[in-house]
Amino acid sequence: MFLKVQLPWNVILPPDSLDAKGLMLQKAIVVRLLDEFASKKATKDLGYFMAVTTLESIGDGRVRQNTGDVLFPVVFSGIMFKMFRGEILQGVVHKVLKHGVFLRCGPVQNIYLSHIKMPDYHYVPGENAIFMNDKHSKIEKDVVIRFIVIGTKWMEAEREFQALVSLEGDYLGPLS
Repeated sequence: MFLKVQLPWNVILPPDSLDAKGLMLQKAIVVRLLDEFASKKATKDLGYFMAVTTLESIGDGRVRQNTGDVLFPVVFSGIMFKMFRGEILQGVVHKVLKHGVFLRCGPVQNIYLSHIKMPDYHYVPGENAIFMNDKHSKIEKDVVIRFIVIGTKWMEAEREFQALVSLEGDYLGPLS
């Protein structure tokens, strides 16, 4: 689900990027904010950072004693993406294994769909392994699947989420 959030942030500018003209200073703050925002990736509480939409306010800068850098407190609005239990989403299969498939959905790269959570599908081994049901519906690489989220897990070291999903429910499965 996409969330619109308002976040406080501290932007630190080196002295050489400061300018007497306010417009250039504001540009330097926005550029630095976008750089830091892009490198942050995700947080456990809010999910993945997708975009900065508006810069709400820029506080008064405070000079740091040892370095001469200037710290500006800013408040901005942004778009986040986070999966919630019970949410129905779509993802693309990127790996097929004997015991299930891995999917991608937006910024989330590690979504696991176990063969146990695919009712009526059975594994068909081969060079391009697939899961197939009696109605000849296939789950293979690059297929789009609608699924329900069973649970998510935050991985602090990688700063990303993992998810466990299911096809148990109405209108879930491969999309044609």
